[in-house]
Amino acid sequence: MRSVELFTGGGGLALGLERAGFHHVALVEHNHDACETLRANSGGPCVRRRWPVYETDVRGFPYARWAGKIELLAGGPPCQPFSIAGKHVGDGDARNLFPELVRAAHALRPEAILVENVFGLTRPVFRPYLEYVILRLRYPAVETRVGEGWTNHMRRLALLEAERAHVDLEYRVSGPRVLQLADFGVPQIRKRLIMVALRSDLALEWTWPEPTYSREALYADQWVTGHYWRRHGLTAPEPPAGIGAIGRGVGGLIAPDTKPWRTVRDVLAGLPEPIDEAGSLGVDNHVGVPGARRYYGHSGSAYDWPAKTLKAGGHGVPGGENMLRRDDGSVRYFTVRESARLQTFPDRYVFPGSRSEAMRQIGNAVPVAVAELFARRLQALLAPVKRRRADHADALGAAAVPLPEFAGEPVTV
Repeated sequence: MRSVELFTGGGGLALGLERAGFHHVALVEHNHDACETLRANSGGPCVRRRWPVYETDVRGFPYARWAGKIELLAGGPPCQPFSIAGKHVGDGDARNLFPELVRAAHALRPEAILVENVFGLTRPVFRPYLEYVILRLRYPAVETRVGEGWTNHMRRLALLEAERAHVDLEYRVSGPRVLQLADFGVPQIRKRLIMVALRSDLALEWTWPEPTYSREALYADQWVTGHYWRRHGLTAPEPPAGIGAIGRGVGGLIAPDTKPWRTVRDVLAGLPEPIDEAGSLGVDNHVGVPGARRYYGHSGSAYDWPAKTLKAGGHGVPGGENMLRRDDGSVRYFTVRESARLQTFPDRYVFPGSRSEAMRQIGNAVPVAVAELFARRLQALLAPVKRRRADHADALGAAAVPLPEFAGEPVTV
């Protein structure tokens, strides 16, 4: 199945889709350092084939060659306009590129669309624009008229919805849904907004995945059975106040149906302690950074709990959020490799640029495990459609004509 991804960044979503079996025909990203990361991993140990990286702005990118030949369009438009940590400009921010995602959907007519963004987009101040984005994804072919603002365009789209009108290109939009990614195996307290759109003519129904990890299971692992501490070769510390009562009072904690949330200690197991300003033999991107300090509201991530949300930072690497708090209370910065593990990148996925650029890419990335989870569900949903199309072609005696394999590095558009 073929895919196009916009706003690719350092490649978390791209790698997850690749692992699920999607074949990228275009990865579009304007940041040079991010493109260097994509190229460094293309055709390497983590990526089966060479990635077609287009180093260019999505605005004006030509999609005509793949029109009607794409199963999946994916992307996370820049989140800064809607981020809680941002300037809160929203739809008025020049970095708001949701319209470009819709333009790509109109041009490509993919069978499915996968969108990821910050949960800040659901805040009341941004909710009207989010409703507009949903309507635009539902009717991507109904374009804005000259001089028509988004609010008037939204009214026109809402009228189509109310009248149950049918246009040439429609999608069934599921979501937006805010997911706690720790519930899906990501070792971070990281909430993200997900939307899935399926082309209406396919008559497919999306079902959301159920959480497979939980806080309750971690409580049980640590404070009821004690397996967590034995697994790490540690003596169990004194339980926090109230934890023992929780363990005794809630029978479900003893044998929960989910796996324990993954902790920082779980994820960093096997990595050597980083040395300041020096690399670690055999481990890429594992260089210690001196100067970490605690300050109000920024005390680092505890070893025995999922990490705080990794952040990209608008001007370099944010200090307090991307730190580890040791057992003795001292702090140090996460290395690039540790941060990559917290975003579920494999260790052989490399970040060749500066630490600042690498951390920006990692902080902005879709965790690979979550990308793969959603991609596999979309693969399973779309596979019968692909089989029916192939059977129909065989019945007509027509052989499917595949797109040529990518050859050579795409030039900047």
